[in-house]
Amino acid sequence: MEKLKQSKVAHYVDKLAVPAEPGLTNAQLMLTNHDLKPVEPERRQWGPWNFVGFWVADSFNINTWMISSSMISGDQGISWWQSWLCVWIGYSIAGCFICLTGRIGSTYHISFPVVCRSSFGIWGSLWPVFNRAAMACIWYGVQSWIGGECVTLMLRSIWSSYKDLPNSFPDQSTNTRDYVSFFLFWFFSLPAIWFPVHKIRHLFTVKAYFVPAAGLTFFIWAILKAHGIGPIVKQPGKATGSVLGWAMVKGIMSSIANFATLIVNDPDFARFARKPKDALWSQLFTIPIGFAVTSFIGIIVSSSSAVIYGGTPVWNPLDLLGKFLDGANSGERFGVFIISAAFALAQLGTNIAANSISAGTDMTALLPRYLNIRRGGYICAIVGLAMCPWNLLSTSNNFTTYLSAYSVFLSSIAGVMICDYFIVRKGYLQIRDLYSARPSGPYYYTFGFSWRGYTAYICGILINIVGFVGAIGRKVPAGATYLYNLNFFCGFIVASGTYYLLCRFFPIPATSDVWMAVGDDIRNPSVAYGADDDLDRVSSGSPDRYDKKDEEAGIRERKLGNF
Repeated sequence: MEKLKQSKVAHYVDKLAVPAEPGLTNAQLMLTNHDLKPVEPERRQWGPWNFVGFWVADSFNINTWMISSSMISGDQGISWWQSWLCVWIGYSIAGCFICLTGRIGSTYHISFPVVCRSSFGIWGSLWPVFNRAAMACIWYGVQSWIGGECVTLMLRSIWSSYKDLPNSFPDQSTNTRDYVSFFLFWFFSLPAIWFPVHKIRHLFTVKAYFVPAAGLTFFIWAILKAHGIGPIVKQPGKATGSVLGWAMVKGIMSSIANFATLIVNDPDFARFARKPKDALWSQLFTIPIGFAVTSFIGIIVSSSSAVIYGGTPVWNPLDLLGKFLDGANSGERFGVFIISAAFALAQLGTNIAANSISAGTDMTALLPRYLNIRRGGYICAIVGLAMCPWNLLSTSNNFTTYLSAYSVFLSSIAGVMICDYFIVRKGYLQIRDLYSARPSGPYYYTFGFSWRGYTAYICGILINIVGFVGAIGRKVPAGATYLYNLNFFCGFIVASGTYYLLCRFFPIPATSDVWMAVGDDIRNPSVAYGADDDLDRVSSGSPDRYDKKDEEAGIRERKLGNF
């Protein structure tokens, strides 16, 4: 063993290790590093306008642009204003969930993997974290492929011959042109992963100005080209009665499901807020407004396309821009280039926010001794390239349907997290114990796993599992389909309700009888066993219930300056 420690392999392995706080045990080195610890005040640089810019930037993406297409088209489609109402309602509800999970991060300045430890256990949290990291890597590749389509339009705007680039791929699932565009988007995305999260806000600020301006230009251009707003706004809905009701429910749920990943990982960004309210109102109002405006622009532009080219509306904005290029003059080609560049920037921002940073944060929790957010983000990018996303998108196995449907199972994780923090613990967390591997710790539960959290999580999945099978093409009972139409709510309510009842009958340690969120008192805590720091004594206290006397003692200590 001693020889192994002194070998060159061990030397290089130690070189790969990320810097760690002195005095940590081997077990603690598997639980913490700089990117997992609570964010110190110097890095809490996200103000309310940074969150506004973040969500304005995120709302302008291709998925949001097309979100009304499935609601309006088809034999049982609804009218444009009904679909737009669904978007307003769906994203308003999603904004509320975002604010709930983000509140935990903005109060205690901890990320999703650490938040999970309080409800799933110190080691039990690794499964939800791995689950989300794997999905983020897959989505990174898929979103990069869509970004490559934007690059194709940009290059076609400069060199029209790029459209007919000779194909050297023997496989029919892709071609040389599309692969080159995908690789260029992937490669030029790599520098954005380098920046720390508290500084990446500048990317979203730039995107918040440039992308909406380009989207508005596309909106005006399409209307002028069509000499009007097209037939969709005059088209009545085809669905009536209960069919209309369920169509609107599914429209609302699709808006929420589109946000499922961001609902869970909002603490990854909200922990950089200067104070909790900076991440509250800015997100609550910006999310529904931003996404509703983008959806409205998508509806009108697609409606105008039916006038310009005849036939059915072109819902995919990239397909419509491709049509604009056919026979375009130099001015129109420049316009397509700018709008395509804006969509490419939109895809980049969405990929960084929803996938790269999420995967990086999760991988940091999976192997904190050797990975930080930056390294995890680059691993995510490599996996996204290696998975050959064109193969997934070219098959007829409903893979994209599976990915979209799978996201609603994150509602079970959100249900357990939100119930644990707001209802069971009443905002009280013992921060140092979230990084403790001691069996006596309040979040160690049974061998590091919380059976209550896992039972609730599985119950939230089971309520949706039959309908989920139906969503990917299997025949299932009608009742299961109706339940699945309410998928996010079903998973969330069942998981949170089950967790509450289990904690009621089988109480857990480290809870409070009164609301006691003490996160703002955290400065730069040390998590080493026995270390002295300025972390509040409440957060490092004993794993007992927190009662009124403890609250009064805490207030007295704060007045004395002990926090």
